[in-house]
Amino acid sequence: MADSGVVIVDKPADWTSHDVVARVRRLAKTRKVGHAGTLDPMATGVLVLGIEKGTKLLGHLALTEKVYEATLRLGLATTTDDAEGELGPRVDAAQVDDERIRAGAAALTGAIEQVPPQVSAIKVNGKRAYKSARAGEAVELKARPVTVSEFAIGDIRRVADAEGTLIDIDARITCSSGTYIRALARDLGDALGVGGHLTALRRTRVGPYDLSQARTLDQLAEEFTALPLAQAVAAAFPVRVLNDAETRKIAHGNRIAPGELGSGPIGLFAPDGTVVALAEDTARYSKPIVVFEPAGS
Repeated sequence: MADSGVVIVDKPADWTSHDVVARVRRLAKTRKVGHAGTLDPMATGVLVLGIEKGTKLLGHLALTEKVYEATLRLGLATTTDDAEGELGPRVDAAQVDDERIRAGAAALTGAIEQVPPQVSAIKVNGKRAYKSARAGEAVELKARPVTVSEFAIGDIRRVADAEGTLIDIDARITCSSGTYIRALARDLGDALGVGGHLTALRRTRVGPYDLSQARTLDQLAEEFTALPLAQAVAAAFPVRVLNDAETRKIAHGNRIAPGELGSGPIGLFAPDGTVVALAEDTARYSKPIVVFEPAGS
């Protein structure tokens, strides 16, 4: 059975995140595997998995910043806002010039309110939106605050045929957790009056973990390796090294005096380098929110 830690997978296209988890469970010989944020089946790239005690990190890693390389198509909307949905009517995008495209991307940069796609996992009245969509039911999804810190337009390509002109755009997007890249494609197309959808997506970074650390499933099948838990925590969070008395208190779930590393999460390490917990700090105390090495373990 694999040791506790984090595995960075380069997810292949046409696999669900659950498919990847199931495969890694077999490779790691443990059921205790989870992921820190899903990727749609059509998307590829960085999928962060936790193994054994590493699963305790996942909820905190899921909140970190993410980076994507995307291709957006203007002139055609779909029911899912990506290439897997049913196509809407074509709209000739010939009049949309590069300057308008870049201005449209700029308007979608920063702190924005984003309406999730109709086909998404958002719950409305206790039911997943995608289930309602598949049943032919239209649901009203509320806009949610997200932050797009970068929406950089790269190559712009125009494809003309008898029905008019489509525009394919390569973009690099850096954003907060919960941002839908296909919704950005939809909203850019709507703002330009021609509709749009996402045709390709590759996630290149989740928090501190990027493609340089990622392994394909075939590579993991040949040699299964995981980032050790202490190394994974140190890469993702500020590190505080405790003394022996503080270590014992934290291992029992008790509070200690605050450090000077901000509110957290903060990785708490024993003097021997073992990662003990994640903590949050207030002005008065440091409180463990995840304990990896409980007392007596």
